[in-house]
Amino acid sequence: MNRALALLVLASSLSGWAAAADSPDAAFYKNAAEGGIAEVEAGKLAQQKSANREVKNFGAMMVKDHTAANDKLKTLADSKGISLPSSSSVEQLAGKAKLEVLTGDTFDKSYIKGQVSAHQDTIALFKKEIASGQDPDAKAFAKMTLPTVRVHLKAINAIAAAQGAAN
Repeated sequence: MNRALALLVLASSLSGWAAAADSPDAAFYKNAAEGGIAEVEAGKLAQQKSANREVKNFGAMMVKDHTAANDKLKTLADSKGISLPSSSSVEQLAGKAKLEVLTGDTFDKSYIKGQVSAHQDTIALFKKEIASGQDPDAKAFAKMTLPTVRVHLKAINAIAAAQGAAN
């Protein structure tokens, strides 16, 4: 009897997990988590590798702000039984690997261009979640975080213009 009960509990737990993983908002959770992780990793590289004070400061802001957002997203996902990825996407990892071998002005320009693109993509992701997401908590997270992402885009665009790295 206890074994049957244990199997029933396990089966219901797994079906709840599968339902959460298949939810319309699952892609938002996954992409937001991967993007946040990539931002922290790239920000750390900028702090270590750039000789440009503005780029270093922007990298520090990325580490601080995206770590905070990642923590909030993880808490939210955990409360819903959603498992988030623990690393960035394959494409983001490739971008990081590229940055790791670059130096000097080449590093700065590549980092800046990547940040402009990443923040444009994040804004689109968050706007889509706000407009068509089904999970009210995910939508609230996107609404709360979007203004910060817009500030980041404005800041990196200003750095890009000053450094001659505009797209």
